[in-house]
Amino acid sequence: MLMDEVDILFFCIDDKSLKVVGIESDAIFLKIDVITNAILDSCEPKIYPNVTLQNVTLQILDDKTVIVVEIQPAPMRPYYIKSQGIVKGTYVRVAGTTRHVEEYMLKELILEGQNRYYDSEICKYLTEVHDNEIEKLCRDMKAIAIKNTLDESAKLAVRDITKNVLITWGVLKDVDGKILPTNAYALLTGQMLRQPVIQCAVFKGNTRAYFIDRREFDGPVQQQVEFAYQYVLEKINMGMHIKGIYRQDMYELPVDGIRELIANAVAHRSYLEPGNIQVALYDDRLEITSPGMLLNNVSIRKIMEGYSKLRNPAIASAFAYMKIIEKWGTGIPRIFRECAEYDLPKPQLLDFDGDFRVNMYRKTTQTTQTTQTIVSNFSDLTDDDNVILNALLQNNRLTQKEIASKLEWSVDRVKYYLQKLKKKGVIKRVGSSHNGYWGIIVK
Repeated sequence: MLMDEVDILFFCIDDKSLKVVGIESDAIFLKIDVITNAILDSCEPKIYPNVTLQNVTLQILDDKTVIVVEIQPAPMRPYYIKSQGIVKGTYVRVAGTTRHVEEYMLKELILEGQNRYYDSEICKYLTEVHDNEIEKLCRDMKAIAIKNTLDESAKLAVRDITKNVLITWGVLKDVDGKILPTNAYALLTGQMLRQPVIQCAVFKGNTRAYFIDRREFDGPVQQQVEFAYQYVLEKINMGMHIKGIYRQDMYELPVDGIRELIANAVAHRSYLEPGNIQVALYDDRLEITSPGMLLNNVSIRKIMEGYSKLRNPAIASAFAYMKIIEKWGTGIPRIFRECAEYDLPKPQLLDFDGDFRVNMYRKTTQTTQTTQTIVSNFSDLTDDDNVILNALLQNNRLTQKEIASKLEWSVDRVKYYLQKLKKKGVIKRVGSSHNGYWGIIVK
């Protein structure tokens, strides 16, 4: 049994009619003893309920007494029916129904009850880690941290990480002088026996009836975050914001929020559950589903208020260092603020059949409005100029070869028109040829 909030049971109410029938005064304390003993004798670990009486006034001079039993949430999970044993006697509430706990969920409950974490447990499939492997992981993580540091002056201040830092986080463990990898190390290096993946897809309409496109990203989990993030950016519409005489590229959804949601799904999912993270784009929303029930004492209401409880603290520490996530629960409230600034509906958080799902809602008319606005500001462009420009509006990260393939032009022809548009001050290249994008300027 899972107890995340205070459970309150009322006795002396008819099960079918829900009418208050009350209890005779001379039988009250006998009933209290029976209820208390049943709870103490039936459950393991022992639960000590708080039993009180409450008078309910139905009519004048007609009071009924009911027994109120409060059971406070406690850390010693899982609680189970003693006579059935821990495997068959542990139940969970899912979508308003009571179910036997699944094996992976039971393992996670046992770890949580012992204040242990799956990602910090020694990986059973890997052997001792050598210094050269550790140094490579440290270098790779620092490179990501520098890349994700927006302030150029702050890039120089990104600190090195060492073997001892990884041990402190729980990515490695020192056992009798041997440095052993944990599950977090396996996930960060892509070496899990069954390395989880992120499944991404675009659907036609607002249901999963018809695929338009789908991709699956594997490898180290921090790379999966970046690949899935870039996939979403390629598939959503590019909007704009005019500031002075310049056009600023602006996606239809807040990009920081997209990245945060994907990263949170990776950092907070249950790695004992065999499912994968799913990132699905529909006409009306971006939907991100993360495997795993909410942890003890965590609710959607608390999450929306900024409450955070780490399921995978080693992964979270590594992600925080690499500037992939915020570690202290500020992400969800910030995403709500960003959606409000974009004039979008509030995101929806769902406890979805034992998984956690977030819906970020989108606008569907922005692409047409953007194209009309851009073209109307360049009356001196030729038809071929506008063909190139509209291709970049649909996806401003296309390479020259990709544009040529899309338009069925030669690469030399694409280069000519891109250079022409750059000379006119219509477009500019931001970033490198492989990792950059095309910025579009409105005069």
